Amino acid sequence: MDDSPVTAIEWADVVVVGARCAGSATAATLARAGRDVVVLDAAGLPSDTLSTHLLWPAGVAELQRLGALVEVNALGAPRLTRAYAEGAGFGIGTAFPAVDGIDYALCVRRTGLDGVLVRTAIAAGAEVRQRCRVESLVWEDNRCAGVRYTDGTGAVIELRAALVVGADGRRSTVARAVGAEQPFLTVPSGRDCYFAYWRDTVDSARHIAAQWREGADLGTAFPCDDGLVLSLVQPPATDDRPGPGAAERRYSEAVERIPALAERLRGCERVGRVRAANHLASYFRRSTGPGWALPGDAGHFKDPVTAQGIRDALHYGRLLAESVAEVLDDPPALDQALAAWERRRIIECREIFHWTNRLARGEPMRPMEIELYRRAATDPELAEITTGIFSRTRRPAELSTPVRAAGLALSALRQQPTGAVLTDIAREIRGAAHEWHTTRTTLRGTLAPASTPPEARSARSTALGEQHV
Repeated sequence: MDDSPVTAIEWADVVVVGARCAGSATAATLARAGRDVVVLDAAGLPSDTLSTHLLWPAGVAELQRLGALVEVNALGAPRLTRAYAEGAGFGIGTAFPAVDGIDYALCVRRTGLDGVLVRTAIAAGAEVRQRCRVESLVWEDNRCAGVRYTDGTGAVIELRAALVVGADGRRSTVARAVGAEQPFLTVPSGRDCYFAYWRDTVDSARHIAAQWREGADLGTAFPCDDGLVLSLVQPPATDDRPGPGAAERRYSEAVERIPALAERLRGCERVGRVRAANHLASYFRRSTGPGWALPGDAGHFKDPVTAQGIRDALHYGRLLAESVAEVLDDPPALDQALAAWERRRIIECREIFHWTNRLARGEPMRPMEIELYRRAATDPELAEITTGIFSRTRRPAELSTPVRAAGLALSALRQQPTGAVLTDIAREIRGAAHEWHTTRTTLRGTLAPASTPPEARSARSTALGEQHV
């Protein structure tokens, strides 16, 4: 690739690789700040992408901050004003806590959502170039100084910039190029993930975002645009080699093992194929360095069991742009701003990271979990905290205060077999100690400097193979 002749050399303030949630949020915010932003995406837009695409109120509030909410609402997804979670026969129903005046969730298919986000970035002044595949990065004095990409005609263009933003997903080309592909913390999921769309019935409760747990299985029903409902199941992960029809079979079997979900889908017609996202792992990657940053899934990913990805992509993409807009012309100040942004994301996300990994264990509900559901079913404050955790208005730590934890333990001892409860309490203590240690070491927010990737030692990086945007 580097032997190919460069047909043009161009300049911008910022190059954003990837035009979806994190990329569009970053680009729109920087462009509104008066910066020259070029966004490159390998796909033709809008286009579909693998995503469970639920936005809790905090995510909807991010759309409002970007100025995209009116157009997103026009796509026709119903406002989800109630949350419902059921486990071990106990149901928890609540309204959503408001975030910036937004008290509803939305489930919007990605083709429509991403189309709105791209148009928002363009309206803000960003230039979006489609079908442009980034092949390598440009380095100057051990600093990322731009990208080389191939456009739709096959021309090779070098685009110089003060900052390269890799918003190109879990298989990020930019992360690979800067030597950050290997996470500094990763936790494999205990669940596989399958989802499909169904044509909803006219009498369905299309204002409720619902989740059910039955045994080791988890299933959801989220009404979305075009009269559809997105139903996701997360059975325990398996190492079985998938064969033809495996996704269809595992999805159907999981739905049948969750009677309440099967009943919710009764009378609905499946639309399209079952999609799978397996062998997942939650992680943190080193996400900033001289002249580069990784918002969105490129730098940090959580299992979809808590549906936090789109909110975090929008939120931290916007915050990245706000952090660097005024210092792009001052490399030392830019690097300080990037490091502060990364530290903020780690500190703010580590607690929900631990919470997500607990729910992603892929095992039957344990005694303390069952007791939480039992109590929350009749305790409005406990139910509100539980729903607020998903909306990021409450912290998981609020469920485990000494008084509340003691109350749950005593109640569990009265309701369930003593040995199982004591074993679970001991496990909870060990888990909390491990999370505490991880938070204060690996996720303390201060990271060692990133190693200089081999490509940075020359004027330009070598070819890097396939791009994933």
